[in-house]
Amino acid sequence: MVELTLAQALERAGQLAASGKTSEARAIYTAILKAVPDHKVAKKALAELGPKQPQAVNPSKVDQEALIALFNQGQFTQAVAQAEAMAQSFPKSFFVWNLLAAAQASLGETEKALEGFRKTIELNPNYADGHSNLGAMLVRQGKLAEAAASFKRTLEIKPDYAEAYNNLGNILKGQGKLDEALESYKRALEIKPNYPVAYNNLGNALKDQGKLDEAVASCKRALEIKPDFAEAYINLGNALKEQGKLDEAVASYKQALEIKPDYPVAYNNLGTVLTKQGKLDEAVASYKRALEIKPDYAEAHNNLGTALTEQGKLDEAVASYKRALEIKPDYPVAYNNLGTVLTKQGKLDEAVASYKRALEIKPDYAEAHNNLGAALTEQGKLDEAVASYKRALEIKPDYAEAHNNFGTVLTKQGKLDEAVASCKRALEIKPDYAVAEAQMRHQQQHMCDFTLYTGLKEVAQRLDTSDEAIPPFIQLSWQDNAAAQLHRSQRFAKTNYPTASPAPIAKPPTVRPERLRVGYFSADFHNFPGMYLMARMLEIHNRNAFEIFAYSYGPQKNDEMRRRIRDGVDHFVDIAGQTDQSIQSQAKSDKIDIAIHRNGYTTSSRTEIFVNRLAPIQISYLGYPGSLGAEFIDYIVADPIVVPAEQRQFYSERIIYLPDTYQPTDNTRQIASINTKRAEFGLPEKGVVFCCFNNSFKISPHEFDIWMRLLSKVGGSVLWLLDGNEWAAKNLRLEAENRGINPDRLVFAKRLPQVEHLARHKHIDLFLDTFNYNAHTTASDALWAGLPVVTKAGEQFSARVAASVLDAVGLPELITASEDEYEQLAFELATKPRKLKTLKRKLAKNIASQPLFDTERYTRNFEAGLQKAYNLYFEGKRPEDIWVG
Repeated sequence: MVELTLAQALERAGQLAASGKTSEARAIYTAILKAVPDHKVAKKALAELGPKQPQAVNPSKVDQEALIALFNQGQFTQAVAQAEAMAQSFPKSFFVWNLLAAAQASLGETEKALEGFRKTIELNPNYADGHSNLGAMLVRQGKLAEAAASFKRTLEIKPDYAEAYNNLGNILKGQGKLDEALESYKRALEIKPNYPVAYNNLGNALKDQGKLDEAVASCKRALEIKPDFAEAYINLGNALKEQGKLDEAVASYKQALEIKPDYPVAYNNLGTVLTKQGKLDEAVASYKRALEIKPDYAEAHNNLGTALTEQGKLDEAVASYKRALEIKPDYPVAYNNLGTVLTKQGKLDEAVASYKRALEIKPDYAEAHNNLGAALTEQGKLDEAVASYKRALEIKPDYAEAHNNFGTVLTKQGKLDEAVASCKRALEIKPDYAVAEAQMRHQQQHMCDFTLYTGLKEVAQRLDTSDEAIPPFIQLSWQDNAAAQLHRSQRFAKTNYPTASPAPIAKPPTVRPERLRVGYFSADFHNFPGMYLMARMLEIHNRNAFEIFAYSYGPQKNDEMRRRIRDGVDHFVDIAGQTDQSIQSQAKSDKIDIAIHRNGYTTSSRTEIFVNRLAPIQISYLGYPGSLGAEFIDYIVADPIVVPAEQRQFYSERIIYLPDTYQPTDNTRQIASINTKRAEFGLPEKGVVFCCFNNSFKISPHEFDIWMRLLSKVGGSVLWLLDGNEWAAKNLRLEAENRGINPDRLVFAKRLPQVEHLARHKHIDLFLDTFNYNAHTTASDALWAGLPVVTKAGEQFSARVAASVLDAVGLPELITASEDEYEQLAFELATKPRKLKTLKRKLAKNIASQPLFDTERYTRNFEAGLQKAYNLYFEGKRPEDIWVG
């Protein structure tokens, strides 16, 4: 810097003073006096400038109060304008910058507010409110770690700042650090005991920890302090919902709405409880009200989709989930729920894609892994399904539903022991898990694990009172009780196929069609027992009166039976993999008059496609031996033996009674002409051969005890059973040994092609039937092959089928009414060879003369039933019982 002489310095100071730059002039005069303390000219000039005036940092108290008033009145735009003007005049006022930022935050100007709060604490690093306000803005941006640091700095400056502890608690809760969050809320309340917001937040955290009683108490304390605290009513309702106190939860949400009528969260949460209560119409209305208030409320769109799903309005549910995802594209719950509906619609590829998208967003989403496993199972991708279930269980080891579903896929893989273990694990976690217990016991039945029968009657009664609907097929073999079976079917139908109202039946045409269009819908158009019964009937339908459609939604097998069915009907339509809506559109396009449900509640059934009606008349036929309990099924085909008058009340459908038997047969079936000997099948050349070729799950200790007594009393006899699985053979041999019978007297038959299977019946003396679930196709097989069947006629449909076919073949003497009669008749026939031989001769004669194997007669009777059902519809009458012949 160039040094000035004393004269130059005096001249420069004078110039600055003259131009109004008094501060700079004063600085020069002061410097001169430091060098020359008695300099008279400098002293005089400095005195003339007057004393130094300090610059104000903050606006006047009046101006401050005016600015605060604008803020408190909610006039944020005016407050921002006033504060910006003040900041020009008072750039170092942390008060102005803080209030300016607060007003900007209220207007949603997040970035400007952040800048303002940072300027505030730059000007006053020890200003606790500034740090607290900055933390609140960082929370808005989701920068929780930075926000937490701001609140912690606030508390370093001001340790008794209750609001900072509350806000820090919210961050810790959001981070999943519930214990730390609770401590933070409690510290806030120590400082400020009547702090309702902290009590409310504490209650919310306690709910998340599962401490529901404490959560309720905390929310109630918040409401004692602040009775008009709508948010606290919401959290109280949430805790009450978790406690299962649904009515109280509803009351709490409604109280929130009295305080705050346009509160979308309250309407949304109210909807969730109403959904749980089964009040679906009210739930839907509540969600829609939430969406009127807040159209971009993704969670409400998602929850509305859930209620619509339960109403059976699947297309509307899909639309709701998709709307949620338009608003919130990274919403894994909505993707998972969308996948569930797509699965129900049969859109498995889309469902799988939806689950996978959920998992891209949230890889540790156990529920989505579980649901993906279920969809993959339906696609037949069992190894992939196993991987999905295992991943779900790695994430959530106590996930009962995943253990149960894993058991399902293990069953399909033939790993019955592992399936049972998986169901047991589900029950350890969730002891009242009815579906898992039912599945476990059903697989134990397949394995012939007789321990399952201990207390089975009581188990069945307990499961019947469960909130869960168990697949009715499982329990057909548990007990012979037509009333119980109807109850199970009705509950299953109501739970799985809910409809706001039954689908309307199309008005009859003005002119009756010359040919009725009949659609058979089945998963079994291939080598399958039911097809061996009905293939010939399909071929010889009267084509002058009927046009036959076969709709296949089962596996695409190219075996002999599938080719025969395809050639034997007018139209073979492969609908495998198609959606429910697509199948319904197909049926309507084909103008089907009568839709026949071949599967009922058996494996691979798609009963849901009938809910919205495939045809004006819908009939359950052959596959499921009992009532479906569904209002969308009009008729069931039966006969007076399988449904006697005293049991009629236990069938929700109208009944088409056929005159001989409900069961069709094929009188063109071939029996292999092969010269075999007993020894080739492990049978003794001499001695009585009893058999039961029924599936292993039908065998209970009741039949088995009788069979073992027969072996004990009939020397040299053996029992020939179907080789279903390794566990059944092992367990039955063990049970035989426990009853004093050499286990080698149980012989197990390998599965053979149908013609060869029929041929080996010649080596058998007597077929012994099972009780609760009779021989069905196997009874027809035996009789067609010339083998007598001894049965006991029970109460329910499945327990009377063998009686029906025996009566139709003219052998009512083989039908018994009790276990004692059954045992006595079997023993008598086994020990009186002449009587058995006479019976076999009668059977051989009756095969050609009695109705059972008169396929043409059966088909005409069946067609007459269809015509009568259509006539009632055409005349505008409701379905009623129909008697043919």
